[in-house]
Amino acid sequence: MLESLLPQLDRLFDYRIPERLAPDARPGVRVKVPLRSAGRMTSGYIVEVTAHADFSGTLSELEEVVSAVPVLTPEVWALARSVADRAAGNASDVVRLAVPPRQVRVEKAFVARRAKAAEAAATAAVVAAAGNTESPESADPSGDTPNRTPIAGYGDNVIETALYRRARLSITAIPTVRQTSAGEWVGAWAETMAAMAAFTLGLGRSSILVVPDYRDQDQLETALRAHVDDADIARLDARQTNPERYAHFLSCLEERPRIIIGNRSVVYAPAFELGLIALWDDGDPLHDEPLSPYVSSRDVALIRQAQSGSALAFVSHSRSSEVQRLVELGFVDDVPQNPKFLPNVIPTSAQVSGDAFAQSARIPSSAWMAARKALETGPVLIQVARPGYAPVLACASCTNPAHCLVCDGPLRTQSKNSPPSCVLCGAIAAQWQCRHCEGTTFRLIGQGSARTAEELGRAFPATRIIVSDGTRSLTDVSEAPALVIATRGAEPVAAGGYHAVLLLDGERMLARESLTVAEDCLRWWSNAIALAAPRAPAIIVGVGGELARTLVTWQQNRFASDELADRRRLRFPPAVRVATVKGTPEAVAGAVKELHDSVHGEDSAKIDVLGPVPDEDDFVRSIVRFDYSVGQVVAATLRAAVIRNATSRRKIPGRPANFRPPPSLRVRFDDTEILD
Repeated sequence: MLESLLPQLDRLFDYRIPERLAPDARPGVRVKVPLRSAGRMTSGYIVEVTAHADFSGTLSELEEVVSAVPVLTPEVWALARSVADRAAGNASDVVRLAVPPRQVRVEKAFVARRAKAAEAAATAAVVAAAGNTESPESADPSGDTPNRTPIAGYGDNVIETALYRRARLSITAIPTVRQTSAGEWVGAWAETMAAMAAFTLGLGRSSILVVPDYRDQDQLETALRAHVDDADIARLDARQTNPERYAHFLSCLEERPRIIIGNRSVVYAPAFELGLIALWDDGDPLHDEPLSPYVSSRDVALIRQAQSGSALAFVSHSRSSEVQRLVELGFVDDVPQNPKFLPNVIPTSAQVSGDAFAQSARIPSSAWMAARKALETGPVLIQVARPGYAPVLACASCTNPAHCLVCDGPLRTQSKNSPPSCVLCGAIAAQWQCRHCEGTTFRLIGQGSARTAEELGRAFPATRIIVSDGTRSLTDVSEAPALVIATRGAEPVAAGGYHAVLLLDGERMLARESLTVAEDCLRWWSNAIALAAPRAPAIIVGVGGELARTLVTWQQNRFASDELADRRRLRFPPAVRVATVKGTPEAVAGAVKELHDSVHGEDSAKIDVLGPVPDEDDFVRSIVRFDYSVGQVVAATLRAAVIRNATSRRKIPGRPANFRPPPSLRVRFDDTEILD
């Protein structure tokens, strides 16, 4: 496999292995090979070594084995190929996510350590064969059910039995916090995932645990340390230096079970005897890979589970519509939580009463009184939509968000006395006029963490104020009374749980134009509510209707089912898949025509095309909606169109002979932002 961005090179090439390289030329090692013209080299990996080749001509020879360590395992290569084929992308792009850059010093230390361990094992085997030591104890015949800490909250051995039989699960996390044996506090979801991984490790199998960001990873690592030794944990995340990441990656190649934890790319990690893949909060957009071929870790986990036969678990407080679809198909088993752990959620109107303190704090008096009472005994969480002073401006007349007259970007104000300006181009909003109602005055919709902290400081004098947002992010706070102002996703864990949770700016969060806005808001609010102490009040301000009923009854799965039903009626994801085809009018029209020609009979009704519509750079864009059953045909056809477009680019007169214009056709699968 060649490391190339060119789609026409996304295939296997045959090379002859010279005798001098034969000892190190094994599947999975990094190599350098000649490509086309003499003296031109490119990097790649050996995927297969065989004595026969289909090519009848003279094969070029491998130039160099860069490293004798087989870093691309057959399992990971098969996964990369399947992921790329599903998304009409390059397998080399997936391998680039799966295999970190080589670090020579780290690799040499790994090779030396492995050689020393192999020598020690060989010596021990010789001694044992000579009868100079006792034979090791035979494996416990009941080893498949090792001693362990029970996975609490779901019934006796419910999850353990599912893990043993390698089932696929959707687990509703328990909405509370728990204290580990070391005295540290984590979300109950982290304790559940840690116990699942420890149980799987006891079976002699590895686990891959995927979380959205470092805050979740810190909680999960804290929970894991209470169950397993640190030597059994491998970490792969963006915070590590290149040598650290490569060292942990190489440790995953060892033939022993371990628990591998990290963010989205960890789902590609090599694992010995993979027994469990678990994702926390799969609806979080941080699970979506921003690099080509843009595949979510949820989809990668589904592909890998099918290939490896491991157990698969989606753990969340609020189930995504994608997982709900799998549950309704019977592909994933539903594991509900125990009803006794339901939180105490109280919806309230956003209208502020005549109470002077409540007016200064911009929260209803009922919420203000709940916060004041809770502060007598412990911390209180206040969730807001955005960081800063006043994040969003709207027209005072029609309340529509205010946009820049120059570039149509959103307007913001950074302080009380600063004039509104555009977030994108920085233009000052002088002589601004609303494009909807022609109003000329502004109104603040939702107030940032800094402004909220100022107002609550006046409303609750002599109370400690803690701010956790994008610039000052905390992972935990003590049990001492304090007002914790946090943006969504940046809420720290409080020791013992918060004694009250106030969710502000609900109206502002729901005002975002997005296909998944209701689903996202429900997930943000559910995760914040789950940080409360048992039966502590969680008050959501300014949200009513179905969303409020869902939170009060804690029936997020029912909401996901209703949301999925609406998507089916509209033929929106995840009821169907989508592909964006972007390029010149001729290229897009040709790709769409090839797609229609590739399907026949009943399958033709499973595909429909929206557009084309104008896009940037004189391109046009079409959206292809298709059923899952024809996904393989759609991906293969559009991939062929991309390759054909890339190889048919003609020379431009007046340009150098080796210059080729950029491709005029691009394809991206499963991008839901185009429907916003």
